[in-house]
Amino acid sequence: IASYEPLKLYKRSLEEVLRQKEHILDAKMEDVLSQFREIATAPSNTYAMFNNADIKFPTIQDSQGTPIQITHGNFIDLLEGHDRRVREEAFKGVYHTYSSFKNTLGTNFAANVTQYSLFAKLRNFKSPLHAALDANNIPVEVYNNLIHTMGEHMNLMHRYMGLRKEIMGVDELHMYDLFVPLVSDFTKEITYDEACSIVLEALKPLGEDYTALVKEAFENRWVDKYENEGKRSGAYSWGCFDAPHPYVLMNYTNNVNNLFTLAHEIGHAMHSYLSSHTQPYPYADYCIFVAEVASTVNEALLMQYLLKTTTDEAFRKYLVNYFMEQFRTTIYRQTMFAEFEKMVYDMHMEGVTLTSQTLSDTYYALVKKYHGDHMVVDSEIAMEWARIPHFYTPFYVYQYATGYSAAIALSESILSEGEEAVKRYKNFLSGGSSKDPIDLLKDAGVDMSTPAPIEAALKVFENLIEEMRSL
Repeated sequence: IASYEPLKLYKRSLEEVLRQKEHILDAKMEDVLSQFREIATAPSNTYAMFNNADIKFPTIQDSQGTPIQITHGNFIDLLEGHDRRVREEAFKGVYHTYSSFKNTLGTNFAANVTQYSLFAKLRNFKSPLHAALDANNIPVEVYNNLIHTMGEHMNLMHRYMGLRKEIMGVDELHMYDLFVPLVSDFTKEITYDEACSIVLEALKPLGEDYTALVKEAFENRWVDKYENEGKRSGAYSWGCFDAPHPYVLMNYTNNVNNLFTLAHEIGHAMHSYLSSHTQPYPYADYCIFVAEVASTVNEALLMQYLLKTTTDEAFRKYLVNYFMEQFRTTIYRQTMFAEFEKMVYDMHMEGVTLTSQTLSDTYYALVKKYHGDHMVVDSEIAMEWARIPHFYTPFYVYQYATGYSAAIALSESILSEGEEAVKRYKNFLSGGSSKDPIDLLKDAGVDMSTPAPIEAALKVFENLIEEMRSL
């Protein structure tokens, strides 16, 4: 590298090859492992077939008495409804269905743990967790720090559960009460053009150059905004290195949720644009560990802007509820998933047989730990581990919690520190994969191996709980 100029571009790539060298086996062993790969992915493929094609949930009656079959697609919608009977029947219908296959699902889950652990061992990793984090050179301390720090602040989640119980006015708060909006019957229509204007105003703290680029995206067809025949559902951002810019595809409808979706996807697009226009091809992309940071920073800035500018008390309540639910579902819930995975793999390494009962008992205890005494932890929730497809990609979900924590901490520093924090953040957006993701975030001002950014994010959550109580 020192003596041949063209190689300097690939210095980091070559160093990564050398860093991972101890986990690459000789040619014969690599050939053997490659031939076993299809067998190793069988548990994941089996689960996908079962969960996406074969499982059928029961039919219940909606609040008008009309029969409706529960599906993956409408399950959360049913849990968000205000008819408690419908919520309870949907909840029990789903988990009783999974429970009727508990031994098959438990055996398949255990097989996935076994194959992943075996491959980690054969490749000379200290543990399956080390193997999962090695590709992006994430220290195991980051994973452990997340679980430990969240464990130290479990009281906030418990307080939120107490507040939810109080606002809903129920004698007992059940698991099927978790998704009901605390602000009932609120609607606010926001057209796409209005959403663009609001997002531009909300992102002004990131500077004129950033908002000019967002305006360019809105005005020059970076966004395919409306539903169309044959178009994929949901919303996402896509681009490649040599394209003039990335594209955002979404299915916009005139509501607040889609306003936040627009801000979220534009965050991805700006991250992709700045990285691909700053970094050379080998380092223009970014890894999943930081992928949700830019999008969530945009959402957080939008949220703070709306809270600051709205004079509508009902809208303010809606926003606070929306924000609190993001903390519950993205930080606490995903950390609970991450802790469950760690416990399961640790048990496997210690020789414990992972039966469906062991998995259910472990999961149920964690749900009780995370939700506290205000919650009646229904026995059916013990089977929720069987409903989470992410568990077949081991040690993946923690990145939702770390990414969200980092984004909230960054948005708070952008709003409080101003120009210097913005400069650090833009360097991060332009960094691609030119450094390890943990170092890119450090340069931006957050060290995910320490409690500080997680605690900064949870301070925002605490303030939201108090504000909702006052409202």
